[in-house]
Amino acid sequence: MTEASAGLGTGRASVGAVLDFAWTAGEFTASEVMASTSLTRSTAIDAIDTLVSAQVLRELANARAAGSYRSGRPARRFVLSADLGVVIGVDAGDMHVAVTVADPIDRVLVHHRTDLDPTQSASARRATILERMTAALREAEVAPEDVLAVCAGVAAPVNRDGISPPHPDGFWERTNPDLAEALHGWAPIVEVKNDAQLAAVAEGSHGAAIGCRDYVALVSGERFGGGVVVDGHVLHGAHGGVGEGIVFDHIIGVGSAFGLTYALPEQVRSAADAGEIDPESAMGRLARSAHIDPRTVLTAAAAGDADALLVSARVGETLARIVGVLGSMYDPARVIVCGAVAESIEPVLAAARKVLPEQLHLPAPQILASTLGAEVVSVGAVTTARRAARERAVPMLAERRLSAAG
Repeated sequence: MTEASAGLGTGRASVGAVLDFAWTAGEFTASEVMASTSLTRSTAIDAIDTLVSAQVLRELANARAAGSYRSGRPARRFVLSADLGVVIGVDAGDMHVAVTVADPIDRVLVHHRTDLDPTQSASARRATILERMTAALREAEVAPEDVLAVCAGVAAPVNRDGISPPHPDGFWERTNPDLAEALHGWAPIVEVKNDAQLAAVAEGSHGAAIGCRDYVALVSGERFGGGVVVDGHVLHGAHGGVGEGIVFDHIIGVGSAFGLTYALPEQVRSAADAGEIDPESAMGRLARSAHIDPRTVLTAAAAGDADALLVSARVGETLARIVGVLGSMYDPARVIVCGAVAESIEPVLAAARKVLPEQLHLPAPQILASTLGAEVVSVGAVTTARRAARERAVPMLAERRLSAAG
């Protein structure tokens, strides 16, 4: 039972215990509450009735009314109310914004993803994010007062108040354009988080780290950044900078925090310039293109193209150095490569696994590809918003309704 829902203003821990049980129970009876919480029947029924009066639980038709009655006294059945409200998850990346409106249990109502101009000013970016959130709520046909919690992920370190430190080039101020202030008043609970930390939340709840207590979610698209989980806890730091990618600028053989979206095209051109790729081969022709799609290189490598395999091996060596540093610093059991590029990244991971043991003295972590694709940060944002709704916003809502009825 969470501390926030312990009493719901009633002074009775039993009310919070029943609410905590109800989140994952679906339809349930008082007997099922008793079995899960060790409450007595009278205490369980009293707590259930309290939550029904707060309109947080809804009583269903009993077995006789539902047509499944056999014999004996039909049990009362309950379920969480369907109209508690919604949560909003926002993935505000460097070049995109994704907004998800979802119920607090398991259903997504609206999801939009929009490309952003990376040269957009902080004020214009903030306005765009708020406009996309407003549009998503409108499409979901949800009133603003029904938003329980908002969680926004940004490509910047974020302290516990949602504020990013200054960046020498102003990058963090632009990618987190004072969202904590801009979102104030949107919901009882508003959280702004680093995107890699939200990716770690997503992998632990829905992805490749389920059941794992020590792992790193390595966001690897436009820039590298790590969401670090040790002993089951997402590490944060004084400024939210645990796993910040600037460290990779100083690692020999890496030299940059730019992610795989940039590393793969760069290696194609570098190999072509060095004469390692036949100019008339598929990779040679690709090297002369103005834009090189990393997925084209990875698809060719998976099909056995020798030039693409050469490029993948070079990038794999770089990735192994990055994972080696993370492995030495945090001792994870797994490092999960996240982002849109992860769906076809296996040739790079295979190369990295071969050389990784040389990079550290500890046992090498598994290197895995995320299955959550480009929406990994959105998944983490919604998961975090739902947790905030369950642990804080809905108990606050119940308290207000009970006070009003009292």
